[in-house]
Amino acid sequence: MANIALIPIDNRPVCYKLPKDIIELDKSHKLFLPDIDLMGSLTKNADINGILNWLEGLKNIDIIIASLDTIAYGGLIPSRRSTDITSEIKARIDKFVKIIKEKNVKVFAFSSIMRISNNNVNEEEKDYWVLYGKKIFEYSYNLDKYGFSDTFRVPDEILKDYFKTRERNFEINKYYLELKKQGIFDTLVYSKDDCAQFGLNVKEARELQDLSKNIEGIYIKTGADEIPLTLLSRAVNLGKKVKIAPVYTNSESLNNISKYEDISVKESVNSQIELSGGIVSDEADCDLILYVNNFKNEQGELVMDVFEPLFNGKIPKFNKPYFVADILNANGSDDNFVKELLKTDFNNFYGYSGWNTTGNTLGGGLSAALTYFKANEPDEIAFKKLQTVRFLDDWAYQANVRTLIRNNPENLINGVIIEKMHHYEKIILDKFTLNAKIKYAFPWNRFFEIDIILCK
Repeated sequence: MANIALIPIDNRPVCYKLPKDIIELDKSHKLFLPDIDLMGSLTKNADINGILNWLEGLKNIDIIIASLDTIAYGGLIPSRRSTDITSEIKARIDKFVKIIKEKNVKVFAFSSIMRISNNNVNEEEKDYWVLYGKKIFEYSYNLDKYGFSDTFRVPDEILKDYFKTRERNFEINKYYLELKKQGIFDTLVYSKDDCAQFGLNVKEARELQDLSKNIEGIYIKTGADEIPLTLLSRAVNLGKKVKIAPVYTNSESLNNISKYEDISVKESVNSQIELSGGIVSDEADCDLILYVNNFKNEQGELVMDVFEPLFNGKIPKFNKPYFVADILNANGSDDNFVKELLKTDFNNFYGYSGWNTTGNTLGGGLSAALTYFKANEPDEIAFKKLQTVRFLDDWAYQANVRTLIRNNPENLINGVIIEKMHHYEKIILDKFTLNAKIKYAFPWNRFFEIDIILCK
């Protein structure tokens, strides 16, 4: 049994609700979260003092999993926008350190390496991204790949501000290394959020790797939102490690690189298994099979209407426990694959995941499957509820319904979503023999993420 405190990245369902859904797979564990009103959102910073006061008041905690971006800046998105100076940020971190020293518990901490978004959308970036986002990305990419880049395409004052923010965040990330050396963190993860093969963020990751060579318990991983889930799995799986065998639908394409990542599919899979507390194994000797629906050529991107040929094979019958990571597309399921999967009998089935990036899918799926597989007191109803949400989110909404409704802002507030989702609800609820009414919400008032609420 473990009592775990989690400081999430922000209030999105995958960051706040999904960890709760996963921990409920094992009745012997307890998860403590700050009140959701304390958490940051797309437009609001987290209440940092409120979160630290909450943490200070907790009793009998075994492990703390903490988003350092939340403590330092008020969340992942504020980390890119904040104008706070280094000394202000360090003061918050030091207050956090004082609290965890007094509690004398294991701390699994994670911090993002600031992303460089390859678009002209400023929804999650500083205002100037709407004009210069792609140009800054290209500047960063070329500077890392070739050692030089044209600067005339971006005004000097914009580049100056951009570098000032990057350099400040990098200094804070190096500060965490010093804290790790002091034994403050048991595990420290740097996440490469939405990265490409080259860029200033990738360069910073290499530098952090070099600086941490002789320090145990530091990981530099591609991804972001799934990291707390993977660490949650690591927390509940302390002890004997589970042997996990990856099995791929396209085994000849393991060196291909996913969208928003800088490493191959095989590296991404293996590194997520390692961080979650598992061991990469072969199928004959494994405890658990990770069945990966990977892309043959280029990963699809459903938000950008980029499509990879859909799955056209048969789902194998596994004689061992297995779970599924559907990474044929970024930002949603492979429709054909899920339809075939739902035809199977689900014997030995330990879960499905197909949301957002490859890292997101793998980390979320691993966390749920490992927690349920090693559960001291497994909860079958909690498992059915979790899978219902994942299929309705990753498959029904992300891969199908979102395309039909995303061009009309009125669909955020009217009954269209209920009408469009009804067909999929019936399929999934029947599959899991679950009796529930379902409500929907758009917590960030946009179509990218949806909150799926199961009601009695």
